[in-house]
Amino acid sequence: MTRGRGDGVAIEKVDDATGQGSPWGGLFRTKSVEQSIKDTDEPDSKLRKDLTAWDLTVFGVAVVIGAGIFTLTARTAGNVAGPSVSLAFVFAAIACGLTALCYAEFASTVPVAGSAYTFSYATFGELVAWIIGWDLILEFALATSVVAKGWSQYLGEVMGTTPIVHIGSVSFDWGAVLLIAILGVLLATGTKVSSRVSAVAVAIKLAVIALVLIVGISYFKSENLTPYIPPSQPGAEGDGLRQSLFSFLTGAGHSSFGWYGLLAAASLVFFAFIGFDVVATTAEETKNPQKAVPRGILGSLLIVTILYVAVSLVLTGMVPYTDLAGENATLATAFAIHGDTWVKNIISIGALAGLTTVVMVMFLGQTRVLFAMARDGLMPRKLAHTGKHGTPVRITAIVGVVCALLAGFVDFGTLEEMVNIGTLFAFVLVSIGVLVLRRTRPDLPRGFRVPWVPVVPILGVLACLWLMLNLSVETWLRFLVWMALGFLIYFAYSRRHSVLRNTPVE
Repeated sequence: MTRGRGDGVAIEKVDDATGQGSPWGGLFRTKSVEQSIKDTDEPDSKLRKDLTAWDLTVFGVAVVIGAGIFTLTARTAGNVAGPSVSLAFVFAAIACGLTALCYAEFASTVPVAGSAYTFSYATFGELVAWIIGWDLILEFALATSVVAKGWSQYLGEVMGTTPIVHIGSVSFDWGAVLLIAILGVLLATGTKVSSRVSAVAVAIKLAVIALVLIVGISYFKSENLTPYIPPSQPGAEGDGLRQSLFSFLTGAGHSSFGWYGLLAAASLVFFAFIGFDVVATTAEETKNPQKAVPRGILGSLLIVTILYVAVSLVLTGMVPYTDLAGENATLATAFAIHGDTWVKNIISIGALAGLTTVVMVMFLGQTRVLFAMARDGLMPRKLAHTGKHGTPVRITAIVGVVCALLAGFVDFGTLEEMVNIGTLFAFVLVSIGVLVLRRTRPDLPRGFRVPWVPVVPILGVLACLWLMLNLSVETWLRFLVWMALGFLIYFAYSRRHSVLRNTPVE
């Protein structure tokens, strides 16, 4: 049977639900936008529509403003970019902004849980959708666990003792596990409740950031911003797999500061923006998603970019960037240099509030991606069940247990860079997907349209690929191993249980 592309032009010959007759065996058979939307009305797996544009903006700010503003800014300034860290944030924000426009168009066209996974299913087909879903599982699970451990460290500073106990040779981080357990209960109760908790936490951390800016600007000296881009310095010998892929391929060598340092910093601070795409995973739970989701995505990204640039300028204006060198430098370091140690406690409270919402929204994103994959049969269908609160309780419990084990017992080290590469890979596919869906389904109503197509999506792809090239070789190798594992699971289980594959073509 011939499947049309939506405007009367046949694009693939498929004889039955298994894809026989197609040279690819149905691997690239797409799930129509109409079917995706229809699936959201199944009584047993229906998510409750509770969220507004304001809720989504709160979620976006909640997940993006976190560890980046309290720790990453100082370390990147002291070790990699100097005062130009503020420009690195702008570069990263531009890359995010280009892809945010693409996310906004997709989410307004396909208002279904799953974010980039669902979008890919509608444009590239099942295999690519699985790949991106598997990629998002990596991104959200690691981000949830890594940030929970960061939260636990700040809890230790506030308590004056470490929340880590040693059981023989094993270390157990009970602070991180406690946080994930509490947030799991909140998310199972309902997304509206989670949104209210996020709003309170966002208000606290914004108040702390305002205090940091007000106190910090009193110490501001313009000469500390000179040179804005410090001279390049060679990196340590034998960086090997720790050097960026760009350095490895070009032989440019690892370096700090200078233009190479600035570009590398943009790849590092990109971690601080991770999460705005989670807003798209809540599209199915949003009232009037065609307008609310684009506003939530773009509004939250604009707010956090302004805050990041403001904080980084004030920080590097307070003290010379060389005073921020080392792995332990934080926002509080600059205030300690000026004798304002009381600010450290305020910052710790703000970090606790900030990281709480980051973990919660990343946790939410993980459950919604898995929910969408289970509803399509690529994960066990029984997981796509919603309880009386209209939330996927089973998946929430499973994700909570897995992330708690990871956060409780695993020392991640450089594994957190895996979050960056996973996110950037998703951004690339979403940007390309806008171009594909514009061509294959021009008839679809779009609540938001990316301007200047194809220029904006193409620039988004190039910006994300550049940032990916500046990640380390070992991160790339680990990513490829994870993807290979995903292929094995797809062909061993998911392909045979796919709902689309086992549904006759009409």
